[in-house]
Amino acid sequence: MREGIRLLVTAPHYRYFIKGLVEATAPHVSEVTVLVRYNPLSELGRRIPLPYFRHVGRYSRAGLLDLAGKPGNVGVHLVPRPYVVPDGRNKKLGDKLFVSFRDYIREKGIEFDLIHAHFIWSAGYVGARLKEEFGTPLIITAHGYDVYDLPFRDGGWFERVEYALGAADHVITVSRRNGEILRERLKVPAGRISVIPNGFDSRLFRPMNRETVRKKLGLPQDRRVLLNVANLVPVKGHEHLILAMGEVVKHRGDVLLVIVGDGPKRRALEKLARRMGLEHYVWFVGRRPHKEVPLWMNAADLFLLPSLDEGNPTVMFEALGVGLPFVGTAVGGVPEVITSEDYGLLCPPGDSDCLAEKILIGLERDWNRERIVEYGGQFTWDRVAGQVLEVYKKVLVDFKTEPFREGI
Repeated sequence: MREGIRLLVTAPHYRYFIKGLVEATAPHVSEVTVLVRYNPLSELGRRIPLPYFRHVGRYSRAGLLDLAGKPGNVGVHLVPRPYVVPDGRNKKLGDKLFVSFRDYIREKGIEFDLIHAHFIWSAGYVGARLKEEFGTPLIITAHGYDVYDLPFRDGGWFERVEYALGAADHVITVSRRNGEILRERLKVPAGRISVIPNGFDSRLFRPMNRETVRKKLGLPQDRRVLLNVANLVPVKGHEHLILAMGEVVKHRGDVLLVIVGDGPKRRALEKLARRMGLEHYVWFVGRRPHKEVPLWMNAADLFLLPSLDEGNPTVMFEALGVGLPFVGTAVGGVPEVITSEDYGLLCPPGDSDCLAEKILIGLERDWNRERIVEYGGQFTWDRVAGQVLEVYKKVLVDFKTEPFREGI
C-alpha cells in the first residue's frame, strides 16, 4: 500500500465514474475525503408530485451517494448549501459553495495534501478557491459539458472557467477532443493537460448468461433487445433514436428498445413513441440502480447511444466490459474508443436515418463478444487509477511537497 497522501475530492456526487475512480485510487493513498455539494431543497422531489420536483429529487441525499463497497479509508461528506437557481445557470453558486466547503473543512478538522475536483464548474471553481485558502495543489478533471458547452455560453461563464483552469496545477480530461478545446480555446498549456479516459468496474460489468438475465428482468427470449442507458435530457439525442426505431420496425418486427433512465424529456419521448405507433417496440423502464445495469446490458444484443455531444461516456466502457456491441454517434471521445467496427458502428449526431441503418446492420452482424471484452479490458478503473496516480505524483513533486513514501 502506498501511504502518505491525504486526498481531498470535491464533486457533484459520489456515484458512477467518480465513485469508480476514488475507490480504485483508495488502496494507493493514505486517506480520501470526498466533499459533495448537497442542496437540501432537493428533498422536495419526494414530497411534491410535479415533474420538475421529481427530477430535482435525483439530487437528494439518496440520489447523490452510492456507498456500497466503499473502502474504509474513504470518507464521504455531504456539504449542505440551499439554492434555487440550478447549477448551470447559477453564476454565484461557486463562491457560495466555497464558503460552505471552507467552513466545513475547518469545522471537521479535515487535513489534506492534494485537491482533486471533478468538473470545472462548480467543483473545480470551489477547488481553486480552496487552493488559495489552504495552499495545497489542485487537479481538475474536466469531463464534458464543462469543456465544450458551459465556458462559451457568455463572458461570465468563460471568466469563471478560466479562473478555475488557471488555478489548477494540472487538468485531466477524458478525451483528446476535450484536450484540443482546453488547449486551443481555453488556453491551458499542453504540459498541464493529461488525457485519461473514464473506466468501468470489471467486477460488476462482466459477461453473464443472456437467457438467465432476461428471465430475471422479465424480458422476452424471442426478441432482439436494443438497450439505451442515459438521462432523458436533450443532449442524449433520444428523439433521434425513437425516429430511427420507426424505420427499424419497418424491416423487422422482432426488436425491443429498452430505455433505462429518467429525466425531463421522458413524457415528450413517450408521447413521440405512441404517436409513431411504437408502444410494443419501445419500453421506458425508468432509472434503475447502477448495480442492476450489468443485467440489462447482458440481456441486450446492441447498446445504443445517440448523443448529440459527449465527453467520454462511462456507459460505453461498461458495454464493452460485458461484450456488448456499441452503436452510437461519433461525438466527443466516442470515436477515440470505438476505433474499429469490431467493437461498434458510428453515425453523425442527429442523423436518425444513419442510426436506423447501423442498428439494422448491427442486428445482422455476427459479433465476437469475447474480442469486445478483451478490448474493453484496457479501460478498467484499476488501469485508469494507475494513470491518475502518476499525475498526483508529478503535481506533488512540482509543488515541492512529497508525502509519498519510498516505493511510489
